[in-house]
Amino acid sequence: MGVASEREPSPVELMVDLIISLDGCASAEGWPGWWGLEGPEYLAWLEQEGHKECTYLLGANTYRLMSGMSEEAAAEGAGFSEEEGASLTGLAAVPKVVFSSTLQGPLGWPNSTLVSGDAVEAVKDMKRKGTGRLSTLGSLSLCRSLLNAGLVDRFRLVVFPVITGRTGRERIFDGYPDVALEMVDSRTFDGRLQLLDYVPTVLDGPRRSGGSA
Repeated sequence: MGVASEREPSPVELMVDLIISLDGCASAEGWPGWWGLEGPEYLAWLEQEGHKECTYLLGANTYRLMSGMSEEAAAEGAGFSEEEGASLTGLAAVPKVVFSSTLQGPLGWPNSTLVSGDAVEAVKDMKRKGTGRLSTLGSLSLCRSLLNAGLVDRFRLVVFPVITGRTGRERIFDGYPDVALEMVDSRTFDGRLQLLDYVPTVLDGPRRSGGSA
């Protein structure tokens, strides 16, 4: 069994970074952010991650959502906790690349660069010419495209202990190819949230018995 896409050697690591319910949803109707289960250990880790050098990749819908939340968190009397507010407002200071054919530049969220062309080709170019780390921010269709193209070096999930079979929205893995995952890290936050960090390999079909690709 061969692979559908081989990752090109690159000095730039691209990470798909997602939060999910146990049944694979990115959000659920009527539930609060993080399903109301964020805790101090997880929020402290998010803050630490925010201080690492990274360029975030996102699409138009995520840009609209996150820029609005960041602006809201910076306003006086915002209804966010101190940790949530710090995480959201901190995103304004980090470099972001937004892929969209509908948004018009210049973008209002600080440190945001608009790319209207093909996202896969643009990310290939960023990986060839850049340094450091790239990470997706939400943007499920963008994540799928980059994974299908063999550009993803790390696939990191934080699994929240809820099943949202009735109210779940944005099923993360719909439309994905078959993917083999090699675990490289894991940890538990606040005794309930599970981080799973993998190196992905896109397959062109099921693996044979014995686990060989």
